[in-house]
Order: sequence, then C-alpha cells, then structure tokens
Amino acid sequence: MLHKLLGQLDRSRFEAHVISLTTLGDIGSRIQRLGIGVEALGMHPQRPNPWRFIRLLRRLQSLHPDVVQTWMYHADLIGGLAARWTGVKRIVWGIRNTNLDPDKTKWTTRAVVRLCSRLSQRLPMKIVSCSDVAARVHVLRGYDSGKMLVIPNGFDLSRFVPDAHSRPQVRAELGLAPEVPLVGMVARFDPMKNHTGFIQAAVAVRQQLPAAHFVMIGGGVDAGNASLSAAISAAGLGGAVHLLGLRHDIARLMASLDVLALPSHGEAFPNVLGEAMACGVPCVATDVGDAAYIVGTSGYVVPLGDMAALANRIVQLLRLEPALMEQRRIDARVRIGELFDIQRVVRQYEDLYATLVRG
Repeated sequence: MLHKLLGQLDRSRFEAHVISLTTLGDIGSRIQRLGIGVEALGMHPQRPNPWRFIRLLRRLQSLHPDVVQTWMYHADLIGGLAARWTGVKRIVWGIRNTNLDPDKTKWTTRAVVRLCSRLSQRLPMKIVSCSDVAARVHVLRGYDSGKMLVIPNGFDLSRFVPDAHSRPQVRAELGLAPEVPLVGMVARFDPMKNHTGFIQAAVAVRQQLPAAHFVMIGGGVDAGNASLSAAISAAGLGGAVHLLGLRHDIARLMASLDVLALPSHGEAFPNVLGEAMACGVPCVATDVGDAAYIVGTSGYVVPLGDMAALANRIVQLLRLEPALMEQRRIDARVRIGELFDIQRVVRQYEDLYATLVRG
C-alpha cells in the first residue's frame, strides 16, 4: 500500500522520502524505481543498536520534513520518537493489524503496542488505521480515539483487471488443462496467514471436486519450505498444490484464478481481497478485519478458523452456473471500483497531509 500511495502521490505538491528501519527489501527497491529516495538503517529487532537510532535522528534533521508518516508498530514508536526529538510535530502513525493474540504475535510486538497506546495521547497528531475493525481494536487497547482516522487500502483498477488470456496461460505453465478449477492463496509465509488451514480446506475441496488444483503464492511459499512441503505431502495433495513463491506478476496470477481464499487468523484490511476482486475473482475469507466489508455480496466470509466452512463456500462458488459466476465476477470488480479506487484513497492521504501543514 505504501508503494501504491507513493506511485499516485501528486509530486507537484508533495515530496516524499522513505526510511526503512531494517532493509530495503523488495518493496524498497520498487519504491526507488518510482524515483523516490529510499534508504535503510539496518536495524535488527533482536540486536538493538543505538547508533542506528542516532543515524535516524541525523537523517531527519537533514531532511527537515513537514510531516513524518510512520507505517507500522515499530516505526510508529521509533520513528515517532525520532521525529519528535528532531522537532517535527506533524507525526502520523499507521495501524495495519488487528490480531494481537499472544499465540499469533511476538511478545516484543505486543510490548511495543502497549507502549504506543500510552504515547498515543502525546506523540502523533493523527493515527491512520486501514480498517474500522483495526481502529476499534486499538482504541480498546488504549489508543487515543480522538486522533483515529480510517483510510482504507486502495487498488489500481488499471493494473488489476480481468484477463481472459491469463486463465489458459497460467494453467499451461502449471501443466494443467484450461478447464481445471484453480483456487489461490496469496500471502507471505507467516503463522497469522494460516497456510496449514488452506491445506486443510484444499483437502475438503478435493473430496467434493477431485479436479480442483491450488496455487500458493508469496515469500517463503516455495519448494524450499520444508514444513509446508511436508504438510502438503501428508495431506495427500502432492500433485494438486503448486508453490509459486514470491512473484512479481501477481495481477496476471490473480486474474487466472476461479476463487481466491483468505484463511488468515488476523488481518486489518487484506490487500489480496481487493486485488483479486479488481481482477473479477470472487473471494472466500475468514471474518478478519474488514474482510466482510470488502467482499460484500460478491463472495463469502466464514467464521474465524472454520476451514470446513471455507472449503464448502469455495465449492459453492466453483459449482455456480457460468452466468451466475460471471455476475459474481462483475459484482466483485464493481465493488472495488466504487469503494476502494486507489486515486480516491490517495486523495484522502493528501488531504490529511495538507491539513496538518496548514494547521
């Protein structure tokens, strides 16, 4: 979402510079290709280094920004403190998570959230949450409700589009016939994303639709992941699940799917739902974050952790008559265009920044 925001930002009004606390990573490199300055401080979560923080202070003094927008918990804390200590008062925090359960979230992250809740009264001017649910969760944890502002994620409808050619092309690359039902999951390998739950659902789908195949896409989701490969093998899905790893042709892959599944334990505003729906792909998701609001009536939302219900809804979509399925596809794309077009979302960020500067 940061990459999309910066890609659409009005450069005649706003000059952006990005500082990553850790490494550049894939997103940092993509932002650089937009012609925006990006630098990495090389901080390590398990090995605090005060010199890295001093470097951050010096960079902020050099840049002298009008507004500092931080993006996630650790950046809210570290970036917020650094901004304040260098004289920047217009600080905007970013919340992009809902689930803070101890079994799904590191204790260090939960400690940062507790500290941020106490500092939220004094440090940021605004707190931007990407979802209503995430805003409510954090207010209950002590975040300042008066500073909370919801700006949803947005989607580029010129990039994520229905593409009839993607279906046979992707299936041919996987060694599948054009008519094979294809269900996808797009997420980095992380316990919160629940890849094992997707495998459980895949087993249940295959029991009803033996021809169905599944693709799993994301960082760490490849043949080198021993635990994931073992789980697929143990489930008897060796030839039906395709691990594609980190890909940069997500729009094409999304457009090739019949259904996208989101089995996550926790999300705030799941980007993958909007991307799939913009491509005309109906979705089945667990009831996390704003998933129900995003999906609307174009797909289905099932109870958290209920993989049997997830599988049944996937089958229900795959068994729809062609005309009814086509209407679902149309409804999905129309909903994203009406509610989450990237240009509308970027204008909300721009209005926020401009208001803070004028204030």
